[in-house]
Amino acid sequence: MTKHWVAPRFGGSEVLEFVDTEVAAPGPGEVTIAVRAAGMNPADTKHTRQGDPADLPVPVGYEVAGVLTAVGPDTTIASGGGAVGDEVLAFRVAGGWTSSLTVPAADVFAKPAGLGFSEAANLLLAGTTAADMLRVTRAAGRDTVLVHGASGAVGVSLLQQLHLLGTRVIGTASERGADVVRRFGGEWVAYGDGLEARVRSLAPSGIDVALDCVGTDEAVDVSLAVVADRDRIVTIAAQARAAEAGFAAVGGAQPASKAFRDSVRQRLIDLAGAGQLEVPVARTFPLAEAKAAAELLESGHPGGKLALVP
Repeated sequence: MTKHWVAPRFGGSEVLEFVDTEVAAPGPGEVTIAVRAAGMNPADTKHTRQGDPADLPVPVGYEVAGVLTAVGPDTTIASGGGAVGDEVLAFRVAGGWTSSLTVPAADVFAKPAGLGFSEAANLLLAGTTAADMLRVTRAAGRDTVLVHGASGAVGVSLLQQLHLLGTRVIGTASERGADVVRRFGGEWVAYGDGLEARVRSLAPSGIDVALDCVGTDEAVDVSLAVVADRDRIVTIAAQARAAEAGFAAVGGAQPASKAFRDSVRQRLIDLAGAGQLEVPVARTFPLAEAKAAAELLESGHPGGKLALVP
């Protein structure tokens, strides 16, 4: 037996409960992970706010890092091999806010030795989301790219992945996030009144691609104003505006996005292992304090990634 966090009814952090659960022995194609860190993402509690009542209680948490404690018969993890005692990370899983869980081996990868557990547990949801945005907009080294919400988790991954492409990036953030944008290779611009004029001043030749991580009307309006080709605008947070204005909105539940995100997991892990993709972790919380951590996450100002440590 172990304990895990669930939403017994629909809602945000306020409905979460820490309950006992049995950890199933792994069957063929499965492994059991002793969790050393569980990643935290806005999607975790967004997922618990609505759905099919038949799915309640909803287990919380999509990504973890830890140590293999059991391996099912004739089973190999996604990166190859896999033995008891190996350090691993896993995404996407169901119910990662726990101390132990059994998951499909196809979602489990060897953790690079130089990557901490908290960083590894926060790498792939944000990283694959960023990579998917680049896929949809065909961002390349010759482009000038505008990233809305560049100091957030997906924004920071975008900055780094675009830097590897040799792309010029202008990133919106508050003044508090300016140093983060600059640290990861972006040119900072403050959001708020006059944003379009400030962007045009920085890029008088135009913006080729706009990547929206925040979903505000300002972000959408400025993207539409400064990017000529709507096929090169994408959002992860303004689906209604995207449908209305005729540009892309992506999400992990979309079949094309899910398939692509799954396909790039190993590449992102390799980049992180080589020190080319950093995951800034602002704070860790004991697993038992997940509700307080989720409240901070929902505030929209966590200051970086958060992790739960059993």
